[in-house]
Amino acid sequence: MNSAVRSTLVPPSSAGHMLATAKNCPEPSTMVGNTPVLWIGEPFADSGRGFWAKLEGSNPGGMKDRPALHMVEKAKARGDLAPGAMIIESTSGTLGLGLALAGITHHHPVTLVADPGLEPIVHRMLAAYGARVELVTTPHPDGGWQQARREKVRELLDTHPGSWCPDQYTNPDNVEAYESLAHELIAQLGRVDTLVCSVGTGGHSAGVARVLRQFCPDLKLVGVDTIGSTIFGQPASTRLMRGLGSSIYPDNIDYPAFDEVHWVAPHEAVWSCRTLAATHHASGGWSVGAVALAAGWIARTSPPETRVAAVFPDGPQRYFDTIYNDDYCTEHGLLDVDPPTEPTTIAHPTDETVTSWTRCATVVDPTVVDPTVVDPTESVR
Repeated sequence: MNSAVRSTLVPPSSAGHMLATAKNCPEPSTMVGNTPVLWIGEPFADSGRGFWAKLEGSNPGGMKDRPALHMVEKAKARGDLAPGAMIIESTSGTLGLGLALAGITHHHPVTLVADPGLEPIVHRMLAAYGARVELVTTPHPDGGWQQARREKVRELLDTHPGSWCPDQYTNPDNVEAYESLAHELIAQLGRVDTLVCSVGTGGHSAGVARVLRQFCPDLKLVGVDTIGSTIFGQPASTRLMRGLGSSIYPDNIDYPAFDEVHWVAPHEAVWSCRTLAATHHASGGWSVGAVALAAGWIARTSPPETRVAAVFPDGPQRYFDTIYNDDYCTEHGLLDVDPPTEPTTIAHPTDETVTSWTRCATVVDPTVVDPTVVDPTESVR
């Protein structure tokens, strides 16, 4: 077995060991963290190769339980969040679940602004956890559903004096919250050579990579986005995949930290999710499928000793009626289309509009104007 795999990570199978290592949780928030890593091999990588998946779906609500709790705790410590004050935030689902947990833990009412893409199971569970859900009905003409949700959040903040918004897109506490995840990876794997993360708000890619590079200074960071997302310089278009991608430019994205970016299409993520479920009994949503596809290729094409880790942000349950629903997938043309064995490569994010799995080793911040690029509309003097 190559050095990408640690033999010490073979899990004991005895029930006695499981009982001895299971956590005692005095309160709900202590269920968060210490999530397992799982070796993902064939068919994503060749025999003997693969990558380690950090299964953040093992948290009660998924990966964003970590920043939800951390942002609330930091705000309370600074005095930004008064005792009993309302928490108001925009969510596509996962952060909302985390904020519902934080609200229960710290005794705050929670109002969440979502859009019609919010899965019914998540909507109902948020209500069960005591959160109030407000739905926007029309996307913003420029910023899409995300901007529409953010504007509704501002309206609600004005309506409820003393309320507080974490603002996951710009809050540095969102990034800091993932320090624990990075330390867990070091404890579990010893080292990480390449980290593969989906990118939405930019929190976990920035936070985990920043800490890992203290231990592994040569770490390579690979970002995974969806087609139709503006984050890495592509034009905005309608996006089917939720949980990654954006139609705005979150401040928390650490562009210089990335070594390359991959864009993945919905049918490719569906193939990946369903294949993970059938071969490893561990899967998740759109982000998980996209990340696994990219991480498998990286494991196949990197030197054998490269230790690749990928963050799986959630589990499969909320996607039972989309990714894992044949009728839904057939309606959207997502079935019976195997992904290519490798991504198309482009030299620069603006070279073309990508519509399928594509990679680019040039990562740019689209909000920064490149002075070397001449605007063709300017007159020549």
